[in-house]
Amino acid sequence: MQAYLFVHFKEKTTPDGEQVYFALSTDGFNWEQVNGGQPVLWSEKGEKGVRDHTIVRTKEGKFYIIATDLSLANCFNTKYKGDWANIGREGSKCLSMWESDDLVNWSEQRLIQLGDEDFGCLWAPDVIYDKKNEDYVIHWSSSHASNNYGNKAIYYTRTKDFKSFTTPQMLCRKDDSGIIDSAIYEENGTFYRFLKSEKNPEGIILQKGKTLTGEYARIEAFDEEMAKLGHPAYEAPTAFKLSDGRWCLMLDFFGVVGEGQGYVPFIAEDIDSGRFIRSDASFTFPYRFKHGTVLPITMDEYHRIKSWK
Repeated sequence: MQAYLFVHFKEKTTPDGEQVYFALSTDGFNWEQVNGGQPVLWSEKGEKGVRDHTIVRTKEGKFYIIATDLSLANCFNTKYKGDWANIGREGSKCLSMWESDDLVNWSEQRLIQLGDEDFGCLWAPDVIYDKKNEDYVIHWSSSHASNNYGNKAIYYTRTKDFKSFTTPQMLCRKDDSGIIDSAIYEENGTFYRFLKSEKNPEGIILQKGKTLTGEYARIEAFDEEMAKLGHPAYEAPTAFKLSDGRWCLMLDFFGVVGEGQGYVPFIAEDIDSGRFIRSDASFTFPYRFKHGTVLPITMDEYHRIKSWK
């Protein structure tokens, strides 16, 4: 893999912002927009808006984009009466999905219902391949009837084909606050899990564990670096390995109003150290990307996507 694809949405108050956007990079540092900065896919089902995108490459060579089925532009002041709590409890029990063989030609949008009547909105999906079970774990955050729709927890389902899914189970819950925006990576047989903690602390935390769905422990060095930021308004972690072996973590800053929001980069010599250092000067972006995922791609795939029409 010699290049990177960033799948994301845009911070806008109009429906075109909550769609699927692509950006490309050959080095992970310098990013360019695709399709002239316009959406490459439009949501036509559910709330007709998608946020919090993830993308996965399967062992069979297929690609799936999965996203939260939510449009603030269409529904915030109408369906949800201008209240985020209403979204959390009454939002979509489905995730949006597209499928492709080549990252350019995509299937019709599909809604997959993973939550039952006990779930609140299904937020911020992400996917990791489980080598032990030879299947894919889709995880997301939700409120739930089990604690009267209080603090959100992370839930997961398993699938081998992205058509049938196991009954959701809880992956993790934090006793003293809600947690959202899970992102999990495997490196040298260890699993690393980024989470957005809503309190105690407020901000991003990093944990590691020996098994994908087992117990995890906090990496304190990461907490120390996050404390230096002086502001807790970061969410939506997505991480990827650079060609020189270092790790890049992107965090979505939401501490300002409007298009000043978006991803900022952090670099660590290795993920296990937890020492992710903010590194804005080393990166260039055509505009602020919002909550998404980075996928390593080949140069052939890079050129194919770059010529998107």
